[in-house]
Amino acid sequence: MIAVAKAEVKMPNQIIDELTRLGGDLDHLAEETLKAGAAVVAPKLAANLAGAIGRGTKGPSKSTGALASALGVTPVKTGRAGDHNLKVGFAENRPDGRSNALVANVLEYGRSNQAARPFLAPTRSQTRSACIEAMKARLTALVDEELPK
Repeated sequence: MIAVAKAEVKMPNQIIDELTRLGGDLDHLAEETLKAGAAVVAPKLAANLAGAIGRGTKGPSKSTGALASALGVTPVKTGRAGDHNLKVGFAENRPDGRSNALVANVLEYGRSNQAARPFLAPTRSQTRSACIEAMKARLTALVDEELPK
């Protein structure tokens, strides 16, 4: 016997009408909304990274500043499925040929001879709700601008 599940979602006509009127601007709305979230996350990530570099070392820090200078925000890109993505992270590669992702991973999780100095996980937990609220506020403002009452 094969079980089949079916779901139907009914939205109020007002929401459907508003989305239809915004049809051409959805890409713009998504980009602006994601940028508002990145504006919350990027500065906190930079601050947490600065606090993690050189902290808890047995000797003087050997930081070159390459990881901190590689931190940035990508442009918004649209995926195959039409989803919009923006990343806050590190540009690749370092002048010495190593990957910034590798260096950040070692800093975050440590290794056998180096203690972990997390900065990514704390950033995620510290900015999650503020990022969501900033994106909600930006989207609401944009929709209110676009749709006459």
